Amino acid sequence: MRKSIKIDYKTLTSKQIEEELKREVYKSKYIKILKSTIYSLITVAAVAALIATLVMPVLQINGSSMTPTFNEGEIVLSVKTKDLETGDIIAFYHGNKILVKRVIAGAGSWVNMDDEGNVFVDGKRIKEKYVKDKTIGDYDIEFPYQVPDGSYFVLGDHRTVSIDSRNSEIGCIEQENIVGKIVFRVWPFKKIGSI
Repeated sequence: MRKSIKIDYKTLTSKQIEEELKREVYKSKYIKILKSTIYSLITVAAVAALIATLVMPVLQINGSSMTPTFNEGEIVLSVKTKDLETGDIIAFYHGNKILVKRVIAGAGSWVNMDDEGNVFVDGKRIKEKYVKDKTIGDYDIEFPYQVPDGSYFVLGDHRTVSIDSRNSEIGCIEQENIVGKIVFRVWPFKKIGSI
């Protein structure tokens, strides 16, 4: 239990009163600064959360369909955009999951694959330096395949394990299901940088 301190103001000197006043003013300023700091931190956290959710989602890679480009557990930053090109890596909703694949072709393009895993868009073979083991993989669509309006044909970089637009289970990705284009790797630190 705290003991209350009784101050006899009649016996205080002007110097002691001045010191007590300074202490009270300091205490008042400290409380104001502390409140202001807490409010600022809450505001910054709220703005950061909104940006991370609405403008630049931060995602963690799960699975091995994008190896060697991305490995499981890596953290990446994406940007919302409608300007996508062949070779861009996107994150998109599929059911209740977010998947990551590479854009191969946009709406209206014809996609074809040969038995060796080479990919052709509108009759031209695309260069895929990011794919180590080319294979036609698991597919149930008929090639050549025309990408529907408002959609993108996507493939994983690890073609032997990736389930992607070659399979009707995933199919082509509609624009409204795209979370964003992956532009920056945040984790691990030794690989940090733009994609």
